[in-house]
Amino acid sequence: MNNYSEKFEKMRIAGKLAANTLDMITEYIKPGISTEKIDTLCFEYIRDNGGYSAPLFYRGYTKSVCTSLNHVICHGIPSDRTLVEGDILNIDITAVVNDFYGDTSRMYVIPDISVKAKNLIDTTYESLINSIKILKPGIKLGDIGYEIQSYVEKKGFSVVRDFCGHGISNVFHEPPNILHYGNKNTGKELEPGMTFTIEPMINAGKFESKVLNDGWTAVTKDKSLSAQFEHTVGITENGYEIFTESDKHIQSPCIK
Repeated sequence: MNNYSEKFEKMRIAGKLAANTLDMITEYIKPGISTEKIDTLCFEYIRDNGGYSAPLFYRGYTKSVCTSLNHVICHGIPSDRTLVEGDILNIDITAVVNDFYGDTSRMYVIPDISVKAKNLIDTTYESLINSIKILKPGIKLGDIGYEIQSYVEKKGFSVVRDFCGHGISNVFHEPPNILHYGNKNTGKELEPGMTFTIEPMINAGKFESKVLNDGWTAVTKDKSLSAQFEHTVGITENGYEIFTESDKHIQSPCIK
C-alpha cells in the first residue's frame, strides 16, 4: 500500500458527493428556477448525505455554491435571478466529508443556446479532459496549461489568466497553483500522491476579467460568454485518478 492510499480514499468520498450533487441538480435546471433555489437544493443534498458545503462562510461568502451565468467567469453569487431561455450556467460545488474536499463544476444550459455558446462549452470541457489525459508522474505543471491553452486558442477562444486551479486535500486551497495556460516542460514536476483541481475558465471573447463590487463575482471585461468545467484529480504511480467523475456519466447537457 502506498503512503497516500488513505488520503485518496477520503478524496474519493468527498469527490463522489460533489459529483452526485451536480447529478442531482441536473433535473431542476429549467426556465423559472432561481439560482438561490439551486443553492438551497445543493446545500440540503450535501448536508443530507453526510457532508458540508465548503464555500458557505468561506472568507465571508454567504452561499453554498457558486452559480456563474453567461458572462460571469466564476464565483457568481446565487440570487433571485431566474433562468431563462438561452442561459448558460456553471454550478461549482465543493463538498467536505471527514475534513477532506471534493471540488467540481459543470455547465448547464437552457435551450435554445447559440451555436457559439455550444462550441464554447464543448471546447471548455474537451480542454479539461485533454489536460487530464496527459497526467502522470514526471510531467510538469506547465504541460497542463499548454494542453489547455493550445487547444482552446485553436478553436478561437481565450483562457482566463486571473483565476486558476489549486492543490486540495484536507485544505480547500493549497499549493500548487494550476495555471490553465503556459509552456511545456515548465513548473513543478508532478509526483504520486499530489491532489489538485483543474478548472479551465474559457471566454468567447478576450481573456481579460474584472471583479464586481460584491468582491466575488468575476466577469468578462468585454461581456462575452464564459464557460468552465472542473475536476479534482490525484496523481498515481503511473497516471491519474479523477475523484469527481459522475456515476451517471453526465458530462454536460450541452455535449452530445
